[in-house]
Amino acid sequence: MKQKIKWFFTEFVNMYSGKKSYFSKKRIESGVAFVVAQWGMIFFLLEKHSTLNMGEFLLWATVEFAVAGWMVNKIQKEKSINSENTDETENPQ
Repeated sequence: MKQKIKWFFTEFVNMYSGKKSYFSKKRIESGVAFVVAQWGMIFFLLEKHSTLNMGEFLLWATVEFAVAGWMVNKIQKEKSINSENTDETENPQ
């Protein structure tokens, strides 16, 4: 267990030091931003749910789905770019 914790922190430090790391800096930062946005949206809903009318609730839901869709789109785009780069390095023409 101690070895796994040490590995995690070593890889985390490598991610920000410019060394090759198991983790993707972009994905970690995007994931943290997504979690912060989600907590903010949920907190807003919990605080304002009693005074929201239907239009405001629909606007809240639209923003919620837009943030989630943006994150999924960004991850899929990164996957396709990474797979293209992998194909080029494995099969140069």
